[in-house]
Amino acid sequence: MVNHEKIRNKLKTIQISLEKLHQLKAKSEDVFISDFTNTDTARHNLQIAIQAMLDISSHIISRLRLEFPKSNVDAFSILSEHSIVSKDKLPEYQEMARFRNRLVHMYDDVDNRVIYEVLQKHLGDYESFIKDIVQYLETKRNCDK
Repeated sequence: MVNHEKIRNKLKTIQISLEKLHQLKAKSEDVFISDFTNTDTARHNLQIAIQAMLDISSHIISRLRLEFPKSNVDAFSILSEHSIVSKDKLPEYQEMARFRNRLVHMYDDVDNRVIYEVLQKHLGDYESFIKDIVQYLETKRNCDK
Protein backbone atom coordinates (compact mmCIF):
# COMPACT_ATOMS: atom_id res chain seq x y z
CA MET A 1 0.00 0.00 0.00
CA VAL A 2 1.24 3.48 -0.85
CA ASN A 3 2.24 5.44 2.25
CA HIS A 4 0.41 8.75 1.80
CA GLU A 5 2.17 10.43 4.71
CA LYS A 6 5.60 9.57 3.33
CA ILE A 7 4.63 11.00 -0.05
CA ARG A 8 3.16 14.15 1.50
CA ASN A 9 6.43 14.69 3.40
CA LYS A 10 8.39 14.41 0.14
CA LEU A 11 5.96 16.82 -1.54
CA LYS A 12 6.58 19.26 1.31
CA THR A 13 10.32 18.96 0.67
CA ILE A 14 9.74 19.88 -2.97
CA GLN A 15 7.56 22.84 -1.96
CA ILE A 16 10.18 24.16 0.48
CA SER A 17 12.84 23.96 -2.23
CA LEU A 18 10.51 25.67 -4.69
CA GLU A 19 9.94 28.58 -2.30
CA LYS A 20 13.70 29.16 -2.16
CA LEU A 21 14.05 28.76 -5.92
CA HIS A 22 11.29 31.29 -6.57
CA GLN A 23 13.19 33.83 -4.46
CA LEU A 24 16.30 33.23 -6.56
CA LYS A 25 14.27 33.43 -9.77
CA ALA A 26 13.39 37.04 -8.92
CA LYS A 27 17.03 38.11 -9.12
CA SER A 28 18.53 39.48 -12.31
CA GLU A 29 20.83 37.10 -14.16
CA ASP A 30 23.90 39.20 -13.37
CA VAL A 31 23.10 39.38 -9.65
CA PHE A 32 22.29 35.67 -9.56
CA ILE A 33 25.51 34.60 -11.28
CA SER A 34 27.80 37.04 -9.46
CA ASP A 35 27.10 35.52 -6.03
CA PHE A 36 28.06 31.90 -5.37
CA THR A 37 25.49 31.67 -2.58
CA ASN A 38 22.77 32.16 -5.19
CA THR A 39 24.13 29.59 -7.62
CA ASP A 40 25.02 27.05 -4.95
CA THR A 41 21.64 27.42 -3.25
CA ALA A 42 19.85 26.98 -6.58
CA ARG A 43 21.88 23.90 -7.50
CA HIS A 44 21.26 22.31 -4.12
CA ASN A 45 17.53 23.00 -4.10
CA LEU A 46 17.06 21.82 -7.68
CA GLN A 47 18.86 18.60 -6.81
CA ILE A 48 16.82 18.12 -3.62
CA ALA A 49 13.50 18.77 -5.38
CA ILE A 50 14.26 16.36 -8.21
CA GLN A 51 15.53 13.73 -5.79
CA ALA A 52 12.30 14.01 -3.80
CA MET A 53 10.36 13.52 -7.05
CA LEU A 54 12.40 10.40 -7.76
CA ASP A 55 11.88 9.15 -4.20
CA ILE A 56 8.12 9.56 -4.61
CA SER A 57 8.25 7.76 -7.94
CA SER A 58 10.28 4.88 -6.52
CA HIS A 59 7.96 4.53 -3.53
CA ILE A 60 4.83 4.38 -5.69
CA ILE A 61 6.42 1.96 -8.17
CA SER A 62 7.59 -0.31 -5.36
CA ARG A 63 4.37 -0.26 -3.37
CA LEU A 64 2.19 -0.87 -6.43
CA ARG A 65 4.59 -3.58 -7.60
CA LEU A 66 4.97 -1.96 -11.01
CA GLU A 67 7.79 -2.86 -13.38
CA PHE A 68 11.25 -2.05 -12.07
CA PRO A 69 12.71 1.13 -13.63
CA LYS A 70 16.04 0.75 -15.42
CA SER A 71 16.92 4.38 -14.68
CA ASN A 72 15.64 7.54 -13.01
CA VAL A 73 14.28 8.65 -16.37
CA ASP A 74 12.42 5.36 -16.67
CA ALA A 75 10.73 5.87 -13.29
CA PHE A 76 8.76 8.80 -14.67
CA SER A 77 7.86 6.80 -17.77
CA ILE A 78 6.40 4.05 -15.61
CA LEU A 79 4.30 6.53 -13.62
CA SER A 80 3.07 8.04 -16.87
CA GLU A 81 2.19 4.64 -18.36
CA HIS A 82 0.04 3.97 -15.30
CA SER A 83 -1.63 7.42 -15.48
CA ILE A 84 -0.10 8.54 -12.18
CA VAL A 85 1.62 11.55 -13.77
CA SER A 86 0.65 13.47 -16.87
CA LYS A 87 1.72 12.03 -20.20
CA ASP A 88 1.93 15.62 -21.47
CA LYS A 89 4.56 16.49 -18.85
CA LEU A 90 6.58 13.27 -19.23
CA PRO A 91 9.31 14.84 -21.41
CA GLU A 92 9.86 17.57 -18.81
CA TYR A 93 9.99 15.07 -15.95
CA GLN A 94 12.46 12.92 -17.86
CA GLU A 95 14.64 15.94 -18.57
CA MET A 96 14.57 16.78 -14.86
CA ALA A 97 15.94 13.32 -14.04
CA ARG A 98 18.72 13.82 -16.60
CA PHE A 99 19.44 17.27 -15.18
CA ARG A 100 19.67 15.86 -11.66
CA ASN A 101 22.23 13.34 -12.90
CA ARG A 102 24.24 16.18 -14.42
CA LEU A 103 24.09 18.13 -11.15
CA VAL A 104 25.23 15.10 -9.16
CA HIS A 105 27.80 13.53 -11.49
CA MET A 106 28.90 16.29 -13.86
CA TYR A 107 28.49 19.23 -11.50
CA ASP A 108 31.62 20.94 -12.79
CA ASP A 109 30.17 20.95 -16.30
CA VAL A 110 26.85 22.68 -15.50
CA ASP A 111 27.03 26.36 -16.35
CA ASN A 112 25.39 28.77 -13.90
CA ARG A 113 23.53 30.39 -16.79
CA VAL A 114 21.82 27.03 -17.37
CA ILE A 115 20.82 26.99 -13.70
CA TYR A 116 19.38 30.48 -14.09
CA GLU A 117 17.48 29.42 -17.21
CA VAL A 118 15.96 26.49 -15.33
CA LEU A 119 14.78 28.92 -12.65
CA GLN A 120 13.24 31.20 -15.24
CA LYS A 121 11.54 28.57 -17.40
CA HIS A 122 10.98 25.32 -15.55
CA LEU A 123 9.81 25.78 -11.95
CA GLY A 124 6.27 25.18 -13.15
CA ASP A 125 7.29 21.61 -14.02
CA TYR A 126 7.88 20.90 -10.33
CA GLU A 127 4.50 22.36 -9.51
CA SER A 128 2.90 20.16 -12.18
CA PHE A 129 4.46 17.08 -10.61
CA ILE A 130 3.11 18.07 -7.20
CA LYS A 131 -0.35 18.55 -8.72
CA ASP A 132 -0.17 15.15 -10.47
CA ILE A 133 0.80 13.34 -7.28
CA VAL A 134 -1.77 15.13 -5.11
CA GLN A 135 -4.44 14.23 -7.66
CA TYR A 136 -3.26 10.61 -7.63
CA LEU A 137 -3.40 10.50 -3.82
CA GLU A 138 -6.91 11.98 -3.78
CA THR A 139 -8.11 9.53 -6.43
CA LYS A 140 -6.52 6.64 -4.54
CA ARG A 141 -8.12 7.75 -1.27
CA ASN A 142 -11.56 7.97 -2.91
CA CYS A 143 -11.15 4.52 -4.47
CA ASP A 144 -10.13 3.02 -1.12
CA LYS A 145 -13.35 4.19 0.56
